[in-house]
Amino acid sequence: MQLDEYRKLAETEDRMWYFRALNRRMAHWLGRLQPEREARVLDAGCGTGGLIKSLRAANPGWRITGLDFMPLACELARERTGAEIVQGSITSLPFADATFDAVVSADVVCQVEDHAQALREFARVVRPGGAVLVNVPAYRWLWSYHDDACQTKHRYTRPELVALFQAAGLAVRFASYANLLPLPLIAARRKLFPPAQPTSDVQVYAAPVEAVFSTMAAGEHAWTKRGWPLPAGSSVFVAARK
Repeated sequence: MQLDEYRKLAETEDRMWYFRALNRRMAHWLGRLQPEREARVLDAGCGTGGLIKSLRAANPGWRITGLDFMPLACELARERTGAEIVQGSITSLPFADATFDAVVSADVVCQVEDHAQALREFARVVRPGGAVLVNVPAYRWLWSYHDDACQTKHRYTRPELVALFQAAGLAVRFASYANLLPLPLIAARRKLFPPAQPTSDVQVYAAPVEAVFSTMAAGEHAWTKRGWPLPAGSSVFVAARK
């Protein structure tokens, strides 16, 4: 991402509806696939540390290491979490085989050219039986100013992401779109009514707007945590085992 986007992320990710919903999704499915109270987890592309904070709150027994390519992100993540943060690329992880019990990656695989290599690296550093969870943006037709600001390389369909997991030797346990209910509003904002001076949509909105989107996200979570996938949405989420 652009450097100013990291600063925006650090200021907003603990409060914006999108990240609260994403982090809750990650924590739930990590707990489902990695039920042991103590586990070593890699946040591959940790950004400024919001997901690390959420996972720690969900299970203090998870020992989380963060990795990010950008020095500024690593610095902010260390300040915000106190966790072990390593600078590096998700396509060439600086860890030995089978180092982690789980790997999570939120909206980062979409930012590298060789997404298949990233999935192979996740599979390499996770132990047999371990979990790999990935969230990415959905649908090429939804491409907008937001992707330009975030330096997105690709937007995905669910079958496409599932195929990448399978090619990496990962057995998919749950695959779904996310943000189905907000999708018409997101599409309208990005395709019909873009801002005059567009950056990314990473920001905390007015309290009533945040409340509406949070309510929609909570309803979707109640559905998907039963193992029922959503047929469409602005994101794709896959949870798998090695």
